Amino acid sequence: MWRLLMVAGAVWLAIGWTMLRLEPSSVAAVAGPVVLFGALCEVARALAGTRTWWLNAGLAAVFTVTAGLLMTLPFWSFVAAAALVGWFLMVRGVVDIAVGVMARGSDRVWSLLVLVGVLQTGLGFFAASPFSRTARLVMVVLGALGVLRAVAELVTALRLREMAGPRRDVLRLPPESSAGLEGYAAGVSDVEDAPRWRARHRARPGGSTVAAGVAGGRSDGGFPDRAVRTTADLDAFLAEAGVTGSRAAAVPEGVELAPEAR
Repeated sequence: MWRLLMVAGAVWLAIGWTMLRLEPSSVAAVAGPVVLFGALCEVARALAGTRTWWLNAGLAAVFTVTAGLLMTLPFWSFVAAAALVGWFLMVRGVVDIAVGVMARGSDRVWSLLVLVGVLQTGLGFFAASPFSRTARLVMVVLGALGVLRAVAELVTALRLREMAGPRRDVLRLPPESSAGLEGYAAGVSDVEDAPRWRARHRARPGGSTVAAGVAGGRSDGGFPDRAVRTTADLDAFLAEAGVTGSRAAAVPEGVELAPEAR
């Protein structure tokens, strides 16, 4: 979709240049197609999948009606055409200002969009005012309209291309979270690559098997097996110390005790 908006920006730039080269008598004939092309650009923006697609779809409907009025009423003078072009510019400028202010926290070019919206609103106000009463001024307004819309479409196309670079299934994290995730992954890799030592689950006459297990390192068994074996060895140590109790009930079936704990 960004390629389509890029082409639209190039066409708007060509329109802006062409409007300045036409004769003033053709104002009413070219104003309708220009506004209709603006409606088509709004349709392209709506299909781009942005959050404001519904707003672009509404603008496309409004601008289509405006273009239809300009093209189906040939008896309208250039003053009426200038008024409708001013209506188009004012509505589009106000929408650009609102969208730019709304995106100020997530889009770094929001100020440029707001500036384009302000210029469009001022140009539309001038086109609809009593000051725009000559055909040459209307042609200048149409040329400025093409240049401003070219800037807006090109900026939107480049932003869409920038956001469409990474794949949609890739999670983009902030720099702090990304650095923390990389450190965690490196720590996990170091633990997995470290040498594993077999623990000695044997009861000593002069010490606890728990200390021996800690000194011996990690065993290749799971945590439940280590816990059960350590508990059994601790019971054997307590029995040697003279503490009596039902030790056999605490040892599950299938667990083999150390020779000293039997």
